[in-house]
Amino acid sequence: MRSSWIERKPVHGPANSPPSLEAIHPSEESTDTEENEEEELGVMEDQRSVILHLLSQLKLGMDLTRVVLPTFILEKRSLLEMYANFMAHPDMFLSITAAVTAEERIVRFVEYYLTSFHEGRKGAVAKKPYNPILGESFHCSWEVPCDRVRPARTNSGPALRDPAQAERCGADTPGCYRVRFVAEQVSHHPPVSGFYCECQERRMCVNAHVWTKSKFMGMSIGVSMVGEGVLCLLEHDEEYVFTLPCAYARSILTVPWVELGGKVSINCAKSGYSATVTFHTKPFYGGKVHRVTAEVKHNPTNTIVCKAQGEWNGTLEFTYSSGETKVIDTSKLPIIKKKIRPVERQGLMESRRLWHPVTEALKEGNVDTATKHKHLLEERQRSEERQRAASNTPWKPRYFIKEGEGWVYHSPLWKTH
Repeated sequence: MRSSWIERKPVHGPANSPPSLEAIHPSEESTDTEENEEEELGVMEDQRSVILHLLSQLKLGMDLTRVVLPTFILEKRSLLEMYANFMAHPDMFLSITAAVTAEERIVRFVEYYLTSFHEGRKGAVAKKPYNPILGESFHCSWEVPCDRVRPARTNSGPALRDPAQAERCGADTPGCYRVRFVAEQVSHHPPVSGFYCECQERRMCVNAHVWTKSKFMGMSIGVSMVGEGVLCLLEHDEEYVFTLPCAYARSILTVPWVELGGKVSINCAKSGYSATVTFHTKPFYGGKVHRVTAEVKHNPTNTIVCKAQGEWNGTLEFTYSSGETKVIDTSKLPIIKKKIRPVERQGLMESRRLWHPVTEALKEGNVDTATKHKHLLEERQRSEERQRAASNTPWKPRYFIKEGEGWVYHSPLWKTH
Protein backbone atom coordinates (compact mmCIF):
# COMPACT_ATOMS: atom_id res chain seq x y z
CA MET A 1 0.00 0.00 0.00
CA ARG A 2 1.37 3.40 -0.91
CA SER A 3 -0.09 6.86 -0.79
CA SER A 4 1.03 10.35 -1.70
CA TRP A 5 2.11 11.40 1.78
CA ILE A 6 2.42 8.25 3.87
CA GLU A 7 5.89 6.74 3.97
CA ARG A 8 5.98 3.43 5.76
CA LYS A 9 9.23 3.56 7.65
CA PRO A 10 9.98 3.26 11.38
CA VAL A 11 10.48 6.75 12.76
CA HIS A 12 10.76 6.29 16.51
CA GLY A 13 12.97 3.85 18.35
CA PRO A 14 11.46 2.04 21.35
CA ALA A 15 13.38 4.21 23.81
CA ASN A 16 11.77 7.51 22.79
CA SER A 17 8.38 6.33 21.57
CA PRO A 18 5.53 8.58 22.71
CA PRO A 19 2.60 6.96 24.53
CA SER A 20 0.42 4.88 22.24
CA LEU A 21 -3.35 4.50 22.25
CA GLU A 22 -2.96 1.27 24.23
CA ALA A 23 -1.57 3.31 27.15
CA ILE A 24 -5.17 4.20 28.10
CA HIS A 25 -6.83 1.09 29.51
CA PRO A 26 -10.58 0.56 28.89
CA SER A 27 -11.18 0.43 32.66
CA GLU A 28 -10.05 4.09 32.93
CA GLU A 29 -12.80 5.30 30.58
CA SER A 30 -16.51 5.63 31.14
CA THR A 31 -19.42 6.51 28.84
CA ASP A 32 -19.50 10.21 28.03
CA THR A 33 -22.40 12.01 29.70
CA GLU A 34 -21.83 15.47 28.16
CA GLU A 35 -24.76 16.37 25.93
CA ASN A 36 -23.36 19.69 24.67
CA GLU A 37 -26.60 20.51 22.90
CA GLU A 38 -26.52 24.20 22.06
CA GLU A 39 -29.48 26.44 22.90
CA GLU A 40 -31.48 27.39 19.82
CA LEU A 41 -31.29 31.11 20.59
CA GLY A 42 -30.87 34.07 18.31
CA VAL A 43 -28.23 36.71 18.88
CA MET A 44 -29.13 38.95 21.83
CA GLU A 45 -29.12 42.74 21.43
CA ASP A 46 -25.89 43.40 23.37
CA GLN A 47 -24.18 40.55 21.52
CA ARG A 48 -25.34 41.96 18.17
CA SER A 49 -23.55 45.25 18.89
CA VAL A 50 -20.31 43.32 19.66
CA ILE A 51 -20.62 41.40 16.36
CA LEU A 52 -21.42 44.62 14.44
CA HIS A 53 -18.31 46.26 15.92
CA LEU A 54 -16.23 43.21 14.90
CA LEU A 55 -17.72 43.18 11.38
CA SER A 56 -16.95 46.88 10.92
CA GLN A 57 -13.23 46.04 11.24
CA LEU A 58 -13.26 43.18 8.72
CA LYS A 59 -12.84 43.23 4.97
CA LEU A 60 -14.42 40.78 2.50
CA GLY A 61 -12.24 37.72 1.96
CA MET A 62 -10.14 38.54 5.04
CA ASP A 63 -8.42 35.61 6.77
CA LEU A 64 -9.93 35.23 10.26
CA THR A 65 -7.24 32.90 11.66
CA ARG A 66 -5.78 35.58 13.95
CA VAL A 67 -9.04 37.43 14.69
CA VAL A 68 -10.23 36.93 18.29
CA LEU A 69 -13.95 36.14 18.14
CA PRO A 70 -16.32 36.90 21.07
CA THR A 71 -16.64 34.12 23.67
CA PHE A 72 -20.46 33.95 23.53
CA ILE A 73 -20.32 32.30 20.10
CA LEU A 74 -18.27 29.34 21.43
CA GLU A 75 -19.88 25.91 21.59
CA LYS A 76 -18.40 24.27 24.73
CA ARG A 77 -16.14 21.75 23.05
CA SER A 78 -12.79 21.81 21.28
CA LEU A 79 -12.46 21.35 17.52
CA LEU A 80 -10.48 18.17 18.33
CA GLU A 81 -13.52 16.72 20.09
CA MET A 82 -15.72 17.71 17.15
CA TYR A 83 -13.56 15.49 14.92
CA ALA A 84 -14.16 12.60 17.34
CA ASN A 85 -17.93 13.15 17.06
CA PHE A 86 -17.71 12.34 13.33
CA MET A 87 -17.20 8.75 14.59
CA ALA A 88 -20.64 8.58 16.26
CA HIS A 89 -21.56 5.55 14.08
CA PRO A 90 -18.51 3.30 14.59
CA ASP A 91 -20.63 0.25 13.72
CA MET A 92 -21.06 1.63 10.17
CA PHE A 93 -17.33 2.40 10.07
CA LEU A 94 -16.39 -1.18 11.03
CA SER A 95 -18.86 -2.59 8.49
CA ILE A 96 -16.72 -1.23 5.62
CA THR A 97 -14.02 -3.89 5.89
CA ALA A 98 -16.59 -6.71 6.34
CA ALA A 99 -17.76 -6.30 2.73
CA VAL A 100 -16.52 -9.02 0.36
CA THR A 101 -16.05 -6.96 -2.83
CA ALA A 102 -14.17 -3.71 -3.45
CA GLU A 103 -17.36 -2.23 -4.90
CA GLU A 104 -19.34 -2.94 -1.76
CA ARG A 105 -16.52 -1.60 0.44
CA ILE A 106 -16.43 1.82 -1.25
CA VAL A 107 -20.25 1.98 -1.22
CA ARG A 108 -20.23 1.25 2.54
CA PHE A 109 -17.54 3.90 3.02
CA VAL A 110 -19.72 6.47 1.17
CA GLU A 111 -22.74 5.48 3.33
CA TYR A 112 -20.63 5.95 6.47
CA TYR A 113 -19.10 9.24 5.22
CA LEU A 114 -22.49 10.81 4.38
CA THR A 115 -23.95 9.92 7.79
CA SER A 116 -20.94 11.14 9.81
CA PHE A 117 -21.57 14.90 9.64
CA HIS A 118 -24.91 15.25 11.45
CA GLU A 119 -23.50 14.35 14.88
CA GLY A 120 -20.24 16.25 14.39
CA ARG A 121 -22.30 19.37 13.64
CA LYS A 122 -24.72 19.19 16.59
CA GLY A 123 -27.70 21.49 16.76
CA ALA A 124 -29.00 23.83 14.06
CA VAL A 125 -27.47 26.89 15.70
CA ALA A 126 -23.99 27.81 14.42
CA LYS A 127 -21.50 28.05 17.21
CA LYS A 128 -17.76 27.74 16.96
CA PRO A 129 -15.71 25.02 18.72
CA TYR A 130 -12.70 26.19 20.75
CA ASN A 131 -9.56 26.74 18.65
CA PRO A 132 -7.23 24.01 19.95
CA ILE A 133 -4.06 25.14 21.71
CA LEU A 134 -0.77 23.89 20.21
CA GLY A 135 -0.04 20.47 21.76
CA GLU A 136 -3.64 19.98 22.91
CA SER A 137 -4.90 16.40 22.48
CA PHE A 138 -8.19 14.52 22.75
CA HIS A 139 -8.52 10.80 23.48
CA CYS A 140 -11.60 8.60 23.50
CA SER A 141 -12.82 5.17 22.42
CA TRP A 142 -16.00 3.33 21.48
CA GLU A 143 -17.18 -0.15 22.41
CA VAL A 144 -19.08 -1.51 19.43
CA PRO A 145 -21.22 -4.63 19.98
CA CYS A 146 -20.09 -7.21 17.39
CA ASP A 147 -23.66 -7.98 16.39
CA ARG A 148 -24.16 -4.31 15.41
CA VAL A 149 -21.51 -4.57 12.66
CA ARG A 150 -23.14 -5.35 9.32
CA PRO A 151 -21.77 -8.63 7.97
CA ALA A 152 -20.77 -9.37 4.39
CA ARG A 153 -23.53 -9.90 1.84
CA THR A 154 -23.91 -13.15 -0.07
CA ASN A 155 -25.43 -13.74 -3.50
CA SER A 156 -27.85 -16.30 -2.15
CA GLY A 157 -29.73 -16.04 1.09
CA PRO A 158 -29.12 -13.79 4.10
CA ALA A 159 -25.83 -12.12 5.00
CA LEU A 160 -23.31 -14.39 6.65
CA ARG A 161 -20.99 -13.57 9.52
CA ASP A 162 -17.29 -14.03 9.00
CA PRO A 163 -16.07 -16.80 11.41
CA ALA A 164 -12.77 -14.91 11.80
CA GLN A 165 -14.80 -11.86 12.88
CA ALA A 166 -16.25 -13.78 15.82
CA GLU A 167 -12.75 -14.86 16.87
CA ARG A 168 -11.38 -11.31 16.80
CA CYS A 169 -14.36 -9.81 18.58
CA GLY A 170 -14.06 -8.96 22.25
CA ALA A 171 -10.33 -8.33 22.72
CA ASP A 172 -11.03 -5.86 25.58
CA THR A 173 -14.75 -6.32 26.31
CA PRO A 174 -16.47 -9.64 25.54
CA GLY A 175 -18.80 -9.27 22.55
CA CYS A 176 -17.46 -5.83 21.56
CA TYR A 177 -14.89 -4.35 19.23
CA ARG A 178 -12.87 -1.42 20.56
CA VAL A 179 -12.30 1.64 18.38
CA ARG A 180 -9.65 4.05 19.68
CA PHE A 181 -9.22 7.71 18.74
CA VAL A 182 -6.58 10.41 19.30
CA ALA A 183 -6.43 13.96 17.92
CA GLU A 184 -3.68 16.53 18.44
CA GLN A 185 -3.12 20.16 17.44
CA VAL A 186 0.18 19.75 15.58
CA SER A 187 0.64 23.34 14.34
CA HIS A 188 -0.58 26.77 15.45
CA HIS A 189 0.35 28.91 12.41
CA PRO A 190 -1.16 27.53 10.23
CA PRO A 191 -3.76 25.85 12.51
CA VAL A 192 -3.47 22.12 11.70
CA SER A 193 -5.05 19.20 13.58
CA GLY A 194 -4.07 15.56 13.13
CA PHE A 195 -6.41 12.74 14.06
CA TYR A 196 -6.10 8.97 14.02
CA CYS A 197 -8.64 6.24 14.69
CA GLU A 198 -8.13 2.47 14.69
CA CYS A 199 -9.75 -0.87 15.39
CA GLN A 200 -7.06 -3.50 15.85
CA GLU A 201 -9.47 -6.48 15.72
CA ARG A 202 -10.81 -5.38 12.33
CA ARG A 203 -7.33 -4.29 11.13
CA MET A 204 -8.50 -0.89 9.91
CA CYS A 205 -7.55 2.71 10.68
CA VAL A 206 -8.00 6.31 9.54
CA ASN A 207 -5.28 8.96 9.56
CA ALA A 208 -6.11 12.57 8.69
CA HIS A 209 -4.73 16.10 8.91
CA VAL A 210 -6.91 19.21 8.58
CA TRP A 211 -5.87 22.84 8.22
CA THR A 212 -8.83 25.11 9.00
CA LYS A 213 -8.85 28.34 6.99
CA SER A 214 -11.56 30.87 7.94
CA LYS A 215 -12.56 33.86 5.86
CA PHE A 216 -15.08 36.68 6.16
CA MET A 217 -17.80 36.69 3.47
CA GLY A 218 -20.09 39.56 4.52
CA MET A 219 -23.06 38.08 6.38
CA SER A 220 -21.40 34.68 6.68
CA ILE A 221 -18.07 33.10 7.61
CA GLY A 222 -16.54 30.33 5.48
CA VAL A 223 -14.24 27.66 6.86
CA SER A 224 -12.20 25.54 4.44
CA MET A 225 -10.99 22.16 5.69
CA VAL A 226 -7.72 21.82 3.78
CA GLY A 227 -6.02 18.44 3.93
CA GLU A 228 -6.95 14.82 3.47
CA GLY A 229 -7.58 11.58 5.26
CA VAL A 230 -6.65 8.00 4.44
CA LEU A 231 -8.71 4.97 5.44
CA CYS A 232 -6.52 1.84 5.47
CA LEU A 233 -8.10 -1.61 5.30
CA LEU A 234 -5.16 -3.90 6.04
CA GLU A 235 -7.23 -7.04 5.45
CA HIS A 236 -7.72 -6.00 1.80
CA ASP A 237 -4.47 -4.02 1.33
CA GLU A 238 -6.57 -0.99 0.30
CA GLU A 239 -6.30 2.74 0.94
CA TYR A 240 -9.13 5.23 0.46
CA VAL A 241 -7.94 8.83 0.23
CA PHE A 242 -10.69 11.37 1.04
CA THR A 243 -11.16 15.12 1.47
CA LEU A 244 -13.57 17.20 3.59
CA PRO A 245 -16.22 19.83 2.72
CA CYS A 246 -16.20 23.54 3.60
CA ALA A 247 -18.46 24.79 6.42
CA TYR A 248 -20.33 28.12 6.42
CA ALA A 249 -21.83 30.03 9.34
CA ARG A 250 -24.79 31.92 7.83
CA SER A 251 -26.97 34.80 9.17
CA ILE A 252 -24.41 35.74 11.80
CA LEU A 253 -26.46 38.75 12.99
CA THR A 254 -29.76 36.93 13.59
CA VAL A 255 -30.02 33.17 14.23
CA PRO A 256 -26.73 31.77 12.89
CA TRP A 257 -26.89 28.35 11.19
CA VAL A 258 -24.38 26.03 9.58
CA GLU A 259 -24.29 24.60 6.10
CA LEU A 260 -21.70 22.48 4.33
CA GLY A 261 -20.58 23.14 0.78
CA GLY A 262 -18.19 22.01 -1.90
CA LYS A 263 -17.14 18.89 -3.77
CA VAL A 264 -15.13 16.17 -2.03
CA SER A 265 -13.54 13.02 -3.39
CA ILE A 266 -12.94 9.47 -2.16
CA ASN A 267 -10.47 7.43 -4.16
CA CYS A 268 -9.08 3.88 -3.95
CA ALA A 269 -6.19 3.56 -6.42
CA LYS A 270 -5.87 -0.22 -5.96
CA SER A 271 -9.48 -1.13 -6.79
CA GLY A 272 -10.06 1.66 -9.33
CA TYR A 273 -13.21 2.84 -7.53
CA SER A 274 -13.80 6.49 -6.68
CA ALA A 275 -16.65 8.63 -5.38
CA THR A 276 -17.55 12.29 -5.75
CA VAL A 277 -19.70 13.85 -3.02
CA THR A 278 -21.20 17.31 -3.56
CA PHE A 279 -22.54 19.34 -0.62
CA HIS A 280 -24.92 21.90 -2.17
CA THR A 281 -25.23 25.33 -0.57
CA LYS A 282 -28.73 26.81 -0.54
CA PRO A 283 -29.41 29.14 -3.48
CA PHE A 284 -30.37 32.75 -2.61
CA TYR A 285 -33.97 32.13 -3.71
CA GLY A 286 -35.79 28.84 -3.01
CA GLY A 287 -33.99 25.52 -2.91
CA LYS A 288 -33.46 23.10 -0.05
CA VAL A 289 -30.88 23.38 2.70
CA HIS A 290 -28.27 20.70 3.59
CA ARG A 291 -28.64 18.94 0.25
CA VAL A 292 -26.00 16.41 -0.76
CA THR A 293 -25.51 14.19 -3.81
CA ALA A 294 -22.95 11.45 -4.42
CA GLU A 295 -21.83 9.15 -7.20
CA VAL A 296 -19.63 6.03 -6.93
CA LYS A 297 -17.77 5.06 -10.07
CA HIS A 298 -15.62 2.18 -11.32
CA ASN A 299 -13.00 4.16 -13.25
CA PRO A 300 -11.56 1.41 -15.54
CA THR A 301 -15.04 0.75 -17.01
CA ASN A 302 -16.46 4.27 -16.40
CA THR A 303 -19.49 2.62 -14.74
CA ILE A 304 -21.65 4.37 -12.09
CA VAL A 305 -22.34 1.73 -9.42
CA CYS A 306 -24.21 3.82 -6.85
CA LYS A 307 -25.89 7.22 -6.57
CA ALA A 308 -27.06 8.98 -3.43
CA GLN A 309 -29.12 12.09 -2.73
CA GLY A 310 -30.82 13.73 0.23
CA GLU A 311 -29.81 15.82 3.25
CA TRP A 312 -26.66 15.09 5.27
CA ASN A 313 -28.59 15.79 8.50
CA GLY A 314 -31.87 14.19 7.32
CA THR A 315 -32.87 11.42 4.94
CA LEU A 316 -30.46 9.94 2.38
CA GLU A 317 -31.54 7.71 -0.49
CA PHE A 318 -29.10 5.32 -2.16
CA THR A 319 -29.67 3.74 -5.59
CA TYR A 320 -27.43 0.84 -6.60
CA SER A 321 -26.52 -0.52 -10.06
CA SER A 322 -28.59 -3.62 -9.27
CA GLY A 323 -31.70 -1.41 -9.21
CA GLU A 324 -32.05 -1.77 -5.42
CA THR A 325 -32.62 1.32 -3.30
CA LYS A 326 -32.05 2.04 0.37
CA VAL A 327 -33.06 4.94 2.62
CA ILE A 328 -31.05 6.01 5.68
CA ASP A 329 -32.60 8.53 8.08
CA THR A 330 -29.62 10.06 9.94
CA SER A 331 -31.91 11.41 12.69
CA LYS A 332 -32.97 7.84 13.57
CA LEU A 333 -29.55 6.17 13.42
CA PRO A 334 -28.54 4.92 16.87
CA ILE A 335 -25.55 6.81 18.25
CA ILE A 336 -22.86 4.92 20.16
CA LYS A 337 -21.57 7.21 22.91
CA LYS A 338 -17.83 7.65 23.15
CA LYS A 339 -15.96 6.57 26.29
CA ILE A 340 -13.61 9.07 27.90
CA ARG A 341 -11.61 9.37 31.13
CA PRO A 342 -12.97 11.74 33.83
CA VAL A 343 -11.53 15.28 33.58
CA GLU A 344 -9.48 14.86 36.78
CA ARG A 345 -7.70 11.81 35.32
CA GLN A 346 -6.79 13.51 32.04
CA GLY A 347 -3.43 15.06 31.21
CA LEU A 348 -3.02 18.83 31.52
CA MET A 349 -3.05 19.26 27.72
CA GLU A 350 -6.14 17.13 27.05
CA SER A 351 -9.08 19.10 25.64
CA ARG A 352 -11.72 18.60 28.35
CA ARG A 353 -9.26 19.36 31.17
CA LEU A 354 -7.56 22.24 29.37
CA TRP A 355 -10.84 24.02 28.55
CA HIS A 356 -12.70 22.94 31.72
CA PRO A 357 -12.81 26.44 33.36
CA VAL A 358 -14.10 28.00 30.09
CA THR A 359 -16.73 25.26 29.61
CA GLU A 360 -17.98 25.51 33.21
CA ALA A 361 -18.25 29.31 33.00
CA LEU A 362 -20.19 29.07 29.70
CA LYS A 363 -22.56 26.48 31.23
CA GLU A 364 -23.27 28.93 34.04
CA GLY A 365 -23.82 31.72 31.50
CA ASN A 366 -20.85 33.65 32.88
CA VAL A 367 -19.32 34.98 29.64
CA ASP A 368 -16.87 37.35 31.40
CA THR A 369 -15.28 34.52 33.43
CA ALA A 370 -15.16 32.30 30.32
CA THR A 371 -13.45 35.11 28.38
CA LYS A 372 -10.90 35.60 31.18
CA HIS A 373 -9.95 31.87 31.25
CA LYS A 374 -9.83 31.72 27.43
CA HIS A 375 -7.54 34.78 27.39
CA LEU A 376 -5.19 33.13 29.96
CA LEU A 377 -4.87 30.04 27.75
CA GLU A 378 -4.18 32.11 24.64
CA GLU A 379 -1.66 34.29 26.46
CA ARG A 380 0.17 31.18 27.76
CA GLN A 381 0.35 29.87 24.18
CA ARG A 382 1.78 33.17 22.91
CA SER A 383 4.35 33.25 25.72
CA GLU A 384 5.51 29.68 24.99
CA GLU A 385 5.74 30.57 21.29
CA ARG A 386 8.00 33.55 22.09
CA GLN A 387 10.22 31.33 24.29
CA ARG A 388 10.61 28.75 21.50
CA ALA A 389 11.43 31.50 18.98
CA ALA A 390 14.04 33.00 21.33
CA SER A 391 15.76 29.64 21.88
CA ASN A 392 15.22 28.56 18.24
CA THR A 393 13.47 25.38 19.42
CA PRO A 394 10.97 23.95 16.91
CA TRP A 395 7.69 22.53 18.24
CA LYS A 396 7.55 18.73 18.26
CA PRO A 397 4.09 17.12 18.44
CA ARG A 398 3.61 14.19 20.80
CA TYR A 399 1.56 11.78 18.67
CA PHE A 400 2.06 12.84 15.03
CA ILE A 401 5.03 13.07 12.68
CA LYS A 402 5.35 15.37 9.66
CA GLU A 403 5.66 13.31 6.49
CA GLY A 404 5.66 15.26 3.23
CA GLU A 405 2.69 17.64 3.26
CA GLY A 406 0.79 15.63 5.86
CA TRP A 407 0.94 14.48 9.46
CA VAL A 408 0.89 10.79 10.38
CA TYR A 409 0.25 9.10 13.75
CA HIS A 410 3.55 7.80 15.18
CA SER A 411 2.60 4.10 15.34
CA PRO A 412 -0.30 3.40 12.94
CA LEU A 413 -1.59 -0.12 12.37
CA TRP A 414 0.23 -0.48 9.05
CA LYS A 415 3.58 -0.05 10.87
CA THR A 416 2.80 -2.16 13.92
CA HIS A 417 0.82 -5.08 12.44
